[in-house]
Amino acid sequence: MRSARFALYSLLPLFAACQVWTPKPTVVNLPTRVQGELSRQGDALILRPCQENRRFGIEDSADTGLAREARELFAGGADSLFVDVRGSYGGSRSSGTDGALQVDTLYRIQNEGHACDDPNFKRTIVQAGGNEPGWSVMINAQGLLLERPGQKALVVPYVVESVPGGSSSYSSEANGQKLELWVAPARCVNSMSGAVSTLSAELRLNGQVLRGCAYPGGASSD
Repeated sequence: MRSARFALYSLLPLFAACQVWTPKPTVVNLPTRVQGELSRQGDALILRPCQENRRFGIEDSADTGLAREARELFAGGADSLFVDVRGSYGGSRSSGTDGALQVDTLYRIQNEGHACDDPNFKRTIVQAGGNEPGWSVMINAQGLLLERPGQKALVVPYVVESVPGGSSSYSSEANGQKLELWVAPARCVNSMSGAVSTLSAELRLNGQVLRGCAYPGGASSD
């Protein structure tokens, strides 16, 4: 009996160790939307996110065309560009960087206009605009804002309808105006600034059709 008690006591430390051991948590890098300054380091693209000093090498894991679009804009003489993408942090760390950003979606890339300093971005669902004649539409949860040079800004409620394929319609009939904004997935280049986005836009205003480009804002579900 004594030997049996000794064997039981000798196993107690093993049982205690089993009770306090916990598995190491698995780190999962989920895709996130990132905006920032894009520059070149040799043949590599480097992204510095807005309001950060960290720098990340770009890995275009989904072949979004980011490298091609950046190359064309850099060819115009720009030292840096603004880029709006979605991706996951991870991958190899190259010299002079804090890691890598594996990009799976390109929303827009530009060398002028609102960038990190856009005060409306977080509240915006869709931002659209065009040239000749100039027009701009901003949509958020409160309503639709239409702005045109030389005319009073128009703020109206809207109804949204999404259709298969990723297109959406934002329509309104208020204040004596009938308007509808259609946005659809398509590479779109601003005819004046050269900015590239991945949504085309068509504004139908009282029978007039105006075309331009668009991108999803920070309040978008995309």
